[in-house]
Amino acid sequence: MLNQFSRTEILLGKEAMEILNKAHIAVFGVGGVGGYTVEALIRSGIQHIDLIDDDTVSLTNLNRQIIATHSTIGKYKVDVMKERILDINPSAEVNVHKCFYLPETRDLFDFTKYDYVVDAVDTVTAKINLILQAKEACTKIICSMGVGNKMDPTQFQVADISQTSVCPLARVMRQECKKRKIKNVKVVFSTEKVLRPIEDMAISCRQHCICPPGAQHKCTERRDIPGSTAFVPSVAGLIIASEIIKDLTQEATARARSL
Repeated sequence: MLNQFSRTEILLGKEAMEILNKAHIAVFGVGGVGGYTVEALIRSGIQHIDLIDDDTVSLTNLNRQIIATHSTIGKYKVDVMKERILDINPSAEVNVHKCFYLPETRDLFDFTKYDYVVDAVDTVTAKINLILQAKEACTKIICSMGVGNKMDPTQFQVADISQTSVCPLARVMRQECKKRKIKNVKVVFSTEKVLRPIEDMAISCRQHCICPPGAQHKCTERRDIPGSTAFVPSVAGLIIASEIIKDLTQEATARARSL
């Protein structure tokens, strides 16, 4: 009998689809990268997912975030993403956490219940702690490196953090992982050199901050506010989703194709 995942099952096989149906994924950061990761995972058959993000949709998210429309501005990203997920697959189980992942909030999450964790957050502190907690729980994790100030989506690669190059965020993460003797961390990174944003104060967040009053994490706290496009973060997010689906179903799909 045909169902909404029939075209995927033709490629992966029934056993693989059952694995995806039972898998539980946690996505930390539901922005330009994480939003597209979630979208692809849900459309691939993932039915159990946790969304973690404390941010709301803003005007400047419309250029790249799949959940950002004029009607969703001001709403929590996790709430908008949950509504979208349930519109795609009403039987999905979605848990939302409106918080920013930090060492202080790590105890809110039991990584042993997850089959895969997605790191799509911006800060090194959060990334390192996500990796550490995943390692402690023996849970797979994949991390997004820098996607800002880049224009060429064809330069993304998947590698261990120790094998990365060019990306400034990856360089910092390599150093931090080495200090802590962390090994075997799968990441998506770009070999494209970072572009310098055009300095135009007429469109600068520093001169025209649109973060809501009292926002816990304002974009103007950054030393440098990055530029972005619709086609770079989205590609990183889709690559992450494809790696998760591949890692979860590779053996089952190989068995199906050998029959």
